Amino acid sequence: MKRFPHIFPKQVARAVCFFCATVLLSQTVLTAQHKSNRLRPRYLSNSPPDPERGREILANARSIGLPGDYFFEFDLEVLPRRGARSVLPGKMWGSRNEFGPTFRADLGTLDDANSERVLAQNGRNPRSWRYVIGEAGAGVIEFDDATIMDSIGGTGLTMFELQMPFVYWADYIYEGTTEVRGRAVHAFLMYPPESFAAVHPHIAGVRLHLDASFHALMQAVILGKAEEPSRKLTVMDLKKLGKQWIIKSIDVRDEKTRDKVRFKVTGAALDLDFPPQLFAPESLSVPIDSPADVQKLRW
Repeated sequence: MKRFPHIFPKQVARAVCFFCATVLLSQTVLTAQHKSNRLRPRYLSNSPPDPERGREILANARSIGLPGDYFFEFDLEVLPRRGARSVLPGKMWGSRNEFGPTFRADLGTLDDANSERVLAQNGRNPRSWRYVIGEAGAGVIEFDDATIMDSIGGTGLTMFELQMPFVYWADYIYEGTTEVRGRAVHAFLMYPPESFAAVHPHIAGVRLHLDASFHALMQAVILGKAEEPSRKLTVMDLKKLGKQWIIKSIDVRDEKTRDKVRFKVTGAALDLDFPPQLFAPESLSVPIDSPADVQKLRW
């Protein structure tokens, strides 16, 4: 009995050490499994490209934009592989603040059943909101990881695709240089945050293609677990207004159904100056007039 006080602490110590080792081993195994389940990068050269170079390219892409505020008139053309084509008109007000790019988009008209108002704030912590009218009245609701994949304006286009928060995902790998539609591009494999991946386990990543000369987005491909493409966003046309280049059209295609939604800019006004309040979520409840001198784009 005199030995018991000395033996007991040793037994406890052994048990604690065994428990800690088991926990650490379990965490190591889980981490290894998580890493092994991630999409593997497709390096476009014999050796992995310089990651520091990749960081510079992506940082530049995240920082570029029009020098002033802007306004777009646009159409969302719904182009199903089978069935009738439809068009939903829209307006977009855009700016940049201390957090990153921001925009408001009004889809449809006030008497349109599919009318929608949305607001997005991009950057390191992307957020977005929509103005809804329901039985309980009207109000502003923030998108979350689940609802950001819902169709907006009845078009099949999602806020995830309109806002493109994946450009700012922190976990990514630079894959090197390839070509898209005849232009040299830098390829990045973007990995979703854990909160998003938990809600959308079928989305394993997004492959970005940035123009090698201007670092602007050329294409984004949403990938499944087997790296199969599910949705593809492709910049189709650019337009030069004065000294500034703007996106003229973007196609968003469902790779399984081949249905498409085309974001088509029909009018633009640049070098504007909007009040910051325009991009506050509560402003979505207020209709906004278009600015003067909107230049119509020819098609």
